Formats: sequence, structure tokens, C-alpha cells
Amino acid sequence: MKDGGLIHIYCGDGKGKTTAAMGLSIRCAGHGNHVLIVQFLKSRPTGELASLALLPNIEVMRGKETKKFTFQMNDEEKAEVKREHMVLFDKVKQKCANEHIDLLIFDEIIGACNTGVFDQAALVEFLKNKPQELEVVMTGRNPAPELVELADYVSEVCMRKHPFKRGIPARVGIEK
Repeated sequence: MKDGGLIHIYCGDGKGKTTAAMGLSIRCAGHGNHVLIVQFLKSRPTGELASLALLPNIEVMRGKETKKFTFQMNDEEKAEVKREHMVLFDKVKQKCANEHIDLLIFDEIIGACNTGVFDQAALVEFLKNKPQELEVVMTGRNPAPELVELADYVSEVCMRKHPFKRGIPARVGIEK
């Protein structure tokens, strides 16, 4: 991809970080570029995955399904999730080294780092040494200052109002 190689962060407490990343993946693939989406802390089926599966230039990699949120896990369960995430990350690094990927999206990697189920130092090392033309997007709340410093774009999605606060759960086709 011409003029590629920048790093994006989509962060904040509002709805739309993953949605923005998926929109960028569609834009990029629409120009014939190869997109790799890697999801952390997400394992349930979603509408965007069904749509993305129809596009030949987009590949999605995910970890194993977890039955609990990280705040519900004990230390042993978190350690197992971290091991799985690091194995997934190793596969991603191999793909980036051996295949031409234009856009790499690390969906919820910031949350994985913040909850201790991903090694942030390994992410920083990857970002500092990534292929020059590889565009990278990271999503999640509260990115560490070190990640913000490495980023070329930092876009914050701010929640001003959300139906969940009124007891309305996530709806199929809108939030999931």
C-alpha cells in the first residue's frame, strides 16, 4: 500500500471503536489490499464477522472462546488466556513476516494489555519493528502512554449517552 506504515489507535469509552476499525478494513480491501483482523477478548459470533467473511481480501483470526469476562477470571484462567493470546500473536507475526499484509487490525488489544492477558512489551516491540509498509490499527479503552506515543493517529470515541445506562442490552445488528 503506497504511503502505508502508520499506526492508529481508536480508544475511548464510547461505542464505535471496533466499528470504525471494521469500516477501515472494508475501505482498504475495496482497493484490493490484504487485511488481517485479529480479535482479542472477543469470541462470540458477530454480524461484522459474517459480512467480512464474504470479502476475499479480509482474513480474521481470533482466540478461543471464553465463558467469562477478564474481571471474572482468577489468576490461573487469566494466565491461560494470556498464553493463548501470545500463541495467536506469534502466528500473526509469522504471517506479517511471510505474507504481504497491508492493514493489520488488533481489535481490543489495548483491553487485553490493560487486563494482563496480553504482553504489552511484546506489542511495543512488534510496533517498533513492524514491516515498514504495514498499517496497524489498535482498539480499546485507556491506551498506555507508550502506545499513544508510538501512534500516528489517536482517535477517541467519547460516550455522552448510551442505551445500556437505561437497561437496554446489546442488540443484534447494532451492537453485536
